[in-house]
Order: sequence, then C-alpha cells, then structure tokens
Amino acid sequence: MASGAAVSGPSATILAFPKLQVGFDRIELQRILDLYGRMVAAGEWRDYAMDFDRDAASFSAFRRAAERPQARIEKRPSLRAKQGMWTLFGEAGQVLKRGHELAGVLSPLERRLLKIVDD
Repeated sequence: MASGAAVSGPSATILAFPKLQVGFDRIELQRILDLYGRMVAAGEWRDYAMDFDRDAASFSAFRRAAERPQARIEKRPSLRAKQGMWTLFGEAGQVLKRGHELAGVLSPLERRLLKIVDD
C-alpha cells in the first residue's frame, strides 16, 4: 500500500491509486478487434501490437510483422477536452483522423474495408 493513499470515512476505507497507464475499456477493445478480424479476413492485416503507456494506449495493425504499422489507433485522454482523445495514424505516421468518438475515427478504415470487399 505504499503507492496508494488511504482515505477514511465513517463506514469504509477507500484507496486512491495514481493512474499508472492508459488502457482500452472492454467495449473499445471489442470494436477495435472486430475491425482487426474483418481486415484479417480480407487479407489486409496479419499482425497487431498494443502499447500501454502512462499518457496513451495504442493499437497498431501490420500487414507483415517486420514492417511499420499500416494503421495505428491511439487513445490519449489528456486531449479529451481539446481535439478528441482518439487519433488514427497512417503508415507514414500522418494523422488521418482525430475525434471524440472511436466510431468516427475508425470510419476511414471501415470505408477501406468496404472497398476491399466490393472488389
């Protein structure tokens, strides 16, 4: 309990721990992995990596494991009040989309998936 601070009340003790890393919640991760699975089925992606840091969490999707990521989805809560905590980066690291909602940020990848399926 060295890293948390205890707050005592009349009926219970609550421990407050500092935020050590940013992560995805279950619904966010489910939505990202659903898109990943459909891209794998379409033959676009073959591997992924997740990185959890103090400031941001990111999901990177690769066509091959030895390459740069073809797409990277980043959650950075410190930007929530400014330009939105979600960012979609392209293969060269350029920002493709920013937003407050994950669904809107994933829309360029969803559109690309629809084009692949139509072909």
